[in-house]
Amino acid sequence: MTLTLEAVLNAAAKQLPEPPVLDAHAREGLTYLLADLNQHARLHERGMQSALGDLVQNLIVRSSVESYLKKNPQLLENKIEKPLFVFGLPRTGTTLVINLLSADPMRRCFLRWESQTPTPPPKPEELHSGPRFEKSQEMTDLSLKYAPHISAIHHEDADSPTECQFLMSPTFLAEVYDSKYHLPNYQNWFLHEADYLPSFEFHKRYLQLLQAEAPGRWTLKNPWHPLFLNELTSVYPDAQLVMTHRDPAEVLASGCSLLWAVRNMFSDDVSREEIADTLQRTFDLMIQRMMDYRERQGWDSIHDVHYSDVMKDPLASIRGIYERFGEPLSAEAETAMVGYMAANPKGKHGKHHYSLEEFGLSREGVWQRYRDYLECFNINVNHS
Repeated sequence: MTLTLEAVLNAAAKQLPEPPVLDAHAREGLTYLLADLNQHARLHERGMQSALGDLVQNLIVRSSVESYLKKNPQLLENKIEKPLFVFGLPRTGTTLVINLLSADPMRRCFLRWESQTPTPPPKPEELHSGPRFEKSQEMTDLSLKYAPHISAIHHEDADSPTECQFLMSPTFLAEVYDSKYHLPNYQNWFLHEADYLPSFEFHKRYLQLLQAEAPGRWTLKNPWHPLFLNELTSVYPDAQLVMTHRDPAEVLASGCSLLWAVRNMFSDDVSREEIADTLQRTFDLMIQRMMDYRERQGWDSIHDVHYSDVMKDPLASIRGIYERFGEPLSAEAETAMVGYMAANPKGKHGKHHYSLEEFGLSREGVWQRYRDYLECFNINVNHS
């Protein structure tokens, strides 16, 4: 099987009332994806079918969003004020932080099901119920049944906050593709050549649609945002930025394990060495660009949160975020956060086992590679 642009367009067209929307920017990313999926990803037949479905679904989402906004252009006049973005190297506690923040009823998060069927924009009562939520939850429950090891590593319910890279994946410029598949040419383009600005402009349009009837203070997370902080803050100049930090040896071991589990769903020929190389080179660039951004914008342009502190006292870390941005944490919000922690203890969906050695890495080697990062942020390392 060979994946083609024509196949993606035709499959999407069958599910849309109007022709798919694919501008030059999105077409460029999709072209890189198709070439690498065919030439380098080493997908089995089921993996090819899954990749095709993934691309078609993202084109449908993109077209649905643009079609709705074309008919309702007034939505683009609505402001998005002081959105809060949580990011950090993957596996550094961003999921726990965003889930705690989402318990605040004043905040509005991008929900998993909204990444699948965003139109029409939901009413408040539809955020956690209704046919679209139920359909998405059915898919999540099937995944929990047939791939419980994925949920043990990272679990999201249909109405959980999801990564806002899925606001960008319909532009075919998102780290999710490079995580799921081996895409060396796409990765090089994505990291070093691509223009992220149009993707963030779509990111904003998507949020403006979603907030039409269910507004709130946008609170978002995506581990990969350090790659494109300049573009993020160009589109959202008053953004509040929060970065989580953790021992990179733990981060790499956990991250490699996640990619290994995911890529094996689509290919019978997955290389541990390629995964380790992919993540290390990406992490190098994330740290470099984050530091460059702070050099230009000031050290305090990003609020830092340590994984060890979040694990020790989650609420204290959350209070620190509110204090940093001069905002009150209501008793109602704090009670809801305590309730979330009680209902979602660590390991609820199983224990995640991982090690660096199975990916040809060592703690000492990782610590040496990221020595400056460790020292700069005074990150505790695990010697046990």
